[in-house]
Amino acid sequence: MSGLVLRLAGPLQSWGERSAFTPDRDTAPFPTRSALIGMFAAAEGMARHDTAGLERFRALEFTVRVDRPGTRLVDYHTVGGGQPKDNTAATSGGSNKGAAVITRRHYLTDAVFVVAVTGPEESIARIAGALHQPHWSPYLGRRSCVPDEPLLLHPHAPDPAAELLHHVPLSPDPARPMPTNDGTVPVTFLWEHPPVEADGADSLTVNDVPRSFAPHGRSHDRRRLFRTQEHLPAHLAVGPHSLHRQLFDYATKEAAA
Repeated sequence: MSGLVLRLAGPLQSWGERSAFTPDRDTAPFPTRSALIGMFAAAEGMARHDTAGLERFRALEFTVRVDRPGTRLVDYHTVGGGQPKDNTAATSGGSNKGAAVITRRHYLTDAVFVVAVTGPEESIARIAGALHQPHWSPYLGRRSCVPDEPLLLHPHAPDPAAELLHHVPLSPDPARPMPTNDGTVPVTFLWEHPPVEADGADSLTVNDVPRSFAPHGRSHDRRRLFRTQEHLPAHLAVGPHSLHRQLFDYATKEAAA
């Protein structure tokens, strides 16, 4: 097994959790498994109707570090209206309403997540190569949500979860508590398989395991997540002025290793 480390940051992110082609388009408070696999599949150029192709991502395991949870924003969004019916926006069913299509789209602003992806060596190498030269550009849940650089921090980590715990620079968060007496800072983690010592982990169930990305046949299965507070070394929490330099230093060092 091997792994890679991603940093998901940008002005806007949106990780659809329950809604699809509905007026109220929500976002989960963290990257979903469906969105991450969708990002990899798009980078590899996989067609949306290639349901069988999703099997090659099934063995992947994700661990999410919440560097900064962001602030929820709701955009009152309209498309079309004021024109004859044949000139207005089509619905997902292919018809035309005539009136404006109104949606409320939920986003996370200024959020930062670092994700450890663990899987078979062949899968990790294939995904890292696709993210380096993507067929379709990666985005943070919606095409309008462009990721910051660097996106791929570590393309071949022997233990990517350990990288999150001990090595990857921690983005600043004004709401984060000050370092404790033992020189650590508390950071939220989401695990598919919790650490052995995580006796007090919160458990939550999410419906985000993709079975099909077909435009009119999307379907998902449930999975269980475990939320913990991990105490990271305070020296990982860098200031805003040196953050990108340290991120690029980390990414450059790991790429050359």
